[in-house]
Amino acid sequence: MNRFISRLSALLLGAFTAVGASTGVAAEEPLKVAFVYVGPIGDAGWTYSHDQGRLAMEKALGSKVKTSYVESVPEGADSERVIRKLAADGNKLIFTTTFGYMNPTLKVAKSFPNTVFMHATGYKTEKNVGVYQARFHEGAYLAGVLAGKMSKSGTIGFVGSYPIPEVIRNINAYTLGARSVNPNIKTKVIWVNTWYDPGKERQAAETLIAQGSDVLSQNTDSPAILQVAQEKGVYAFGWDSDMSKFAPKAQMSACILTWGGYYTEIAKQVINGTWKTQDIKHGIKEGMIELAPLNAAIPADAAKLFGERKQALIDGKLQLFQGPIKDQSGKIKVEAGKVLPLPDLMAINWYVEGVEGSIPK
Repeated sequence: MNRFISRLSALLLGAFTAVGASTGVAAEEPLKVAFVYVGPIGDAGWTYSHDQGRLAMEKALGSKVKTSYVESVPEGADSERVIRKLAADGNKLIFTTTFGYMNPTLKVAKSFPNTVFMHATGYKTEKNVGVYQARFHEGAYLAGVLAGKMSKSGTIGFVGSYPIPEVIRNINAYTLGARSVNPNIKTKVIWVNTWYDPGKERQAAETLIAQGSDVLSQNTDSPAILQVAQEKGVYAFGWDSDMSKFAPKAQMSACILTWGGYYTEIAKQVINGTWKTQDIKHGIKEGMIELAPLNAAIPADAAKLFGERKQALIDGKLQLFQGPIKDQSGKIKVEAGKVLPLPDLMAINWYVEGVEGSIPK
């Protein structure tokens, strides 16, 4: 009898051990992460920078994640279809990477409460929706400092995508930077109403140069503006990525978006179950914004000033929207010694003194 009981116990223990081994040893499923891009990945610009971030996350986390993406998705109804399909396909973390995806992201998120959605450049959050963006205006301001030092005509240009606060903020920062070294600088703006259209961007750049602008910046994705600048013998700045290979003589620097570290951290939070709704605005200090090496043609004094202003931003000693700041009409918008409140900065819908033209409705 005792021998029978011992034999039965051994069999039960073996069965239990086998079941435990089959569940405990099995590798955990990787986190499925999807990205929705507004433009083609290409080899420069906004979408390219996001995809570089995706690849950096893959490299950092290895088998813990499995990523996918859909590129060239128009803002609007079609984006909702794409986002919904990605969620239905089992992606538990979805990055929607342009302003126009905000409402479609929120709509889909209601149907998939167990999926985390992170929306770039938006301002609306939910229990499972966070927002993030870089302080692009820091890079725009520093570009303006160089533009103010390098412009001979006293007129600089900016090619704007859409008249939303993000872009208006960059135009204003660019102008404030330029006027901090040359108070008489004027900024001309041409709106192309697209994030990516090399043909329209080229035409806008040609028009700005014909109007007297000898330094150009942009809030669009292609290197067409830099290429025109090089053809015409003026300077320009790359945007979202280093575009110097397209116009090495024309690019003075570039505002580079570096998303890899942030994407890796968010994926880790989702994997570990620690993710919470968030509204992130990172800049040069946090490493989300970097500046490309300066063009060798920039004089030593301008390069020195650029470096000093950059360090002051990192140290928190420089507030870009600190008064006195006037709008185009000369009205004081920010009193001396005060700083434009963050909610007002994020929703800005007016031009600073020095910007010509009006904001399209």
